[in-house]
Amino acid sequence: MSTTTRTVSATPEQVWEVLADGWLYPLFVVGASRMRDVDESWPAVGARLHHSVGTWPLLIDDTTEVLEVEEGRRLLLKARGWPAGEAHVEISLRPDGASTLVTMKEDATAGPGVLVPKPLRDPQLHWRNTEALKRLAFVVEGRTR
Repeated sequence: MSTTTRTVSATPEQVWEVLADGWLYPLFVVGASRMRDVDESWPAVGARLHHSVGTWPLLIDDTTEVLEVEEGRRLLLKARGWPAGEAHVEISLRPDGASTLVTMKEDATAGPGVLVPKPLRDPQLHWRNTEALKRLAFVVEGRTR
């Protein structure tokens, strides 16, 4: 599983507030181009984000589902982006003084992505998630000013 970490200059509660608003995901998830719907129960287990990935006009509609949640601390998601496949994405928050250490772990779980050897897959996921956490930090820190 590829692991990426970033310190965000905000409290875990402030970071969680952004994660708990499913409509904000296209602002920080690399590849997500638009949100079509968010289940009312988001981010409860079983709740889904209905998103599109890609660039217009080549958009693919799919979903991301909450598999596990620890309110204010951790989300385990099943992200779908067929035909590329599925991945498990874990986002965890840990207080770090006045800041929050945000860790994102991701790996392919189904589809063609699992055929890519792990030594080739991990650096690509790390690069993508480094950008995602940078974007998340911009959103969170921009809201807390």
